[in-house]
Amino acid sequence: RAGIASPPAGARNDMGGAPARYPSPFSKAGFSGIFCLMFHMEEGRHMKRYLYFTVFVTGMTTLAAELSASRLLGSVFGTSNLVWAAIIGLILIYLTLGYFLGGKWADSSPRFETMYGILTWGALSLGVVPYIARPILLAAANAFDGLEVGVMLGAFVAVLILFSIPITLLGMMSPFAIRLSIEDPAKAGKVSGNIYAISTLGSFLGTYLPVLLFIPTMGTRKTFLLFSVILLLVALLGLWVSGARKSAIRSLAMPILLLLFAFGMRGSIKNTPGQIYETESAYNYIQVLRTEGNRVVLRLNDGQGIHSVYDPATLDYNGPWEQFLAAPYFNAPDALEPVRRIAIVGLAAGTTARQATAVYGDIPIDGYEIDPKIVEVGRTYFGMTMSNLHVHIEDGRWGLAHSPYRYDIIAIDAYRPPYIPWHLTTREFFQIAYDHLREEGVVAINVGHLPDDRRLVDNMATTLAAVFPSIHVVDIPASLNTIIYATKQPTRAENLAANIGVLASRENVHPLLMDVLVTAQANLQPGYEEAQVFTDDCAPIEWVTNDMIFHFIFGGELARWQE
Repeated sequence: RAGIASPPAGARNDMGGAPARYPSPFSKAGFSGIFCLMFHMEEGRHMKRYLYFTVFVTGMTTLAAELSASRLLGSVFGTSNLVWAAIIGLILIYLTLGYFLGGKWADSSPRFETMYGILTWGALSLGVVPYIARPILLAAANAFDGLEVGVMLGAFVAVLILFSIPITLLGMMSPFAIRLSIEDPAKAGKVSGNIYAISTLGSFLGTYLPVLLFIPTMGTRKTFLLFSVILLLVALLGLWVSGARKSAIRSLAMPILLLLFAFGMRGSIKNTPGQIYETESAYNYIQVLRTEGNRVVLRLNDGQGIHSVYDPATLDYNGPWEQFLAAPYFNAPDALEPVRRIAIVGLAAGTTARQATAVYGDIPIDGYEIDPKIVEVGRTYFGMTMSNLHVHIEDGRWGLAHSPYRYDIIAIDAYRPPYIPWHLTTREFFQIAYDHLREEGVVAINVGHLPDDRRLVDNMATTLAAVFPSIHVVDIPASLNTIIYATKQPTRAENLAANIGVLASRENVHPLLMDVLVTAQANLQPGYEEAQVFTDDCAPIEWVTNDMIFHFIFGGELARWQE
C-alpha cells in the first residue's frame, strides 16, 4: 500500500457505513475532475501569456507617450535639452509613483479585473491629454511670440502635469503583472525578470514607431489617439477573457467616447496670424507664414527663428542669408577668382541658394538638408526650383565629408534653435570643411549672440582659428545673428573695403552683392575674445547656450532688449 493516499479519517460513503473512497480516475466523476483541472490550468497559461502581451503593449505605449510628449511640447517650447530634461524627469517621477501605488494596490486586490480596469482609465486619459492641452498650448504659442515668460512657464508646467494621470496608471501595470504571475515564490525572480524584459522590449518598439512612422504620417495628436485606442482594446479584451465581462461591456463606451472627443476637437496645431501651412516631420514642426506684402517665411518648432524667406519682388531680406555671399571678398582683390561651386549646410527652404544663383549665376550649389519635408516645403512655397541646386537629404557633416567636390564658399546655417548641432561646431568638422575648400575658399557660419553676451561667437571664432589662418566677424544689423568668416589663406579685414572699391567701378555687378558687401563693411567687428576650442570629445555648446538664455531671461536683459 506504500504510495497510495488514504482517505481522510472518518470519511463515510453515502450509505453511512464503510469509509468513502476517492473516485477512480477512470470513473465518470474522476474524469470530470481531471478535465476541469486541466481546463483551469490551460486557462491560467493563456492569462499568463496575455499578461506578458499586456506589459509589452504598456511598455511600448509608455515610451511612445514620452516621445510624443516631446513633439507636443516641441512645437511651442522647442527641442532644447532643457525641455527634454523636464519631460524625461517628470515621466520618471510619474512612473515611480505608479510602481509604488501599483504594488500596494496589487497586494490588496490581486485580480485581473482590477488590473485591466486601471488600464482602461490609463488608456482613456492618455488619449485625451493632447486635446485637453491644445488650448493651453495655443495660449503658450501666442505668449512665446511675445516672449511672455510667465505665461510660457505656466503653460509648460500645466501640460506636463496633465501627463501625470496616464503615466502613473501605466506605471502600475508591471507590479500588477508580477503579482498575478507569481505562483511559486521560488520563481519570483524569474517571473519579474520576464515581465521587465518584455516590457522593455515593448519600450524599444515604442521608441521608433512614433518618431519614424506615426508622427510624420498622422501627426502628434492622432499618434496619441492611436496608442490610446490600442491600449484600450488590450484592456477591454483582458477584462473579457478574465471573466469580468460585465465590466468589459460597460467599458465599451470608452473607445467610442475617445473617438468622438478627438473628432470633435480637430484643428490646427497653431493659429498664428498669416499661417498658410503647417505639418510635422520626423525632425520638426514646420510652419509657413505669409507676412507683410507677399513675403513668405519658414518657422520651425518654437518659431523663434526664421529659417527661410521668399518674396518674388526682392532678394534682399536684411538677414543672415545674403551675408554668406560676402565670403570670397575677404581675399585680396588680386587673389579673387570666380565663384564656381558652393556648399550650403542647412539648406532649409533655399533662400541663400536663390540669392547665390542670382548673384553668381547658374553655378552648381550643393545643399545639405536633413529634413525631406522642409525640402518639399521649399519647392512648394519658396521657389526652390533652381536647376543648378543639387539637394542632398542627409546630415550636413556626413554629406560634406563624403563630397567629391571642392568649394569656393561653404555656408553653415544649420540652427535647430536654440542650438547649432554640436557636431557642426568642432575643430574636427571645421577641418573637414577646410579640406573641401579651394585654395581661396572661405567658410562662413551663422552664430547667435545676445546684446551683452558674445560667448558663443567667441567659442566659434576660437575653434575656427584652430584650423583657419584668418577669422573675420560681422554682426547682422537689427538682429541677434553674427556671421563668422574663416579664410583658407591669410587675409586682412581691409580687403573687404578694397574689393568694394573695385566692384564699384565695374558694370553689371548685382546690386544685392554690393548691398551685402557694404553691410558687411559697416558691421565688421574688431575681433573676438579667445575662448574654448570645441572638439568632438568636448563641445559644450548646449551648456553655453543654456547659460546665455538663463542670464538673458532672468537677469533682466530680456526686458531691456524688449524696451
